[in-house]
Amino acid sequence: MNHYLAIAIDIFFGFIVLFTITKVLGRNQFSQITPFDFISSLILGELLGNAVYDPEINIKEVVFAFVLWGILIFTTEMLTQKVKKLRKLLEGEPVIVIHHGQLQYKSLAKSKLDINQLQNLLRQQGFFSIEEVEFAILETNGVISVLPKSQYAPPNTEDLHLELKPVYLPVTLIIDGEVLYDNLTKAGFNEEWLQQQLAKHNIFDYKDVIFAEWRKGKPFFFQKYE
Repeated sequence: MNHYLAIAIDIFFGFIVLFTITKVLGRNQFSQITPFDFISSLILGELLGNAVYDPEINIKEVVFAFVLWGILIFTTEMLTQKVKKLRKLLEGEPVIVIHHGQLQYKSLAKSKLDINQLQNLLRQQGFFSIEEVEFAILETNGVISVLPKSQYAPPNTEDLHLELKPVYLPVTLIIDGEVLYDNLTKAGFNEEWLQQQLAKHNIFDYKDVIFAEWRKGKPFFFQKYE
């Protein structure tokens, strides 16, 4: 029983330390994973795994290892922001793989990317033929950014000579039956207004609503639990 309790304590403290470190290091550990970030995540996972399954390692050693690794990563991140050469070494740089509609074979080979993989990445961006692409850039996180040829690009408001209209962000008001009062206040409304909007649709309990949002110039939008 003591053994399981020790594992639970290690996992609990490991979770707290990992969460703290990832919050300090920033969102790029999740949304924009570079090769260096990937290695960093593996090391953190390995540290936690060793702490949980190695009975000879105590919690003080675990915390020390996490904190030390976190300091190293944080220092490296700061250096990459200030030293461009180091940034290129650790994070890599974007590579143009299609230039003016022409495949760049040397760039593809350098990036260890074959034609099939390139087609797969292009399809994920909504382009099913290389012929449609004017420029394609392989980003440091492995995602392809595409600039299509003019004849394949979707028309925009300027192309269609339409009147420009202001753009407003939607404001989420209810999630999982709970009112987000801060958002409601920022939108310039009060709870009475929200109740009136729901009452128009015969809804008198917030718990019946899974999601609701408001956007200027648009009708009040909501969805009930099924």
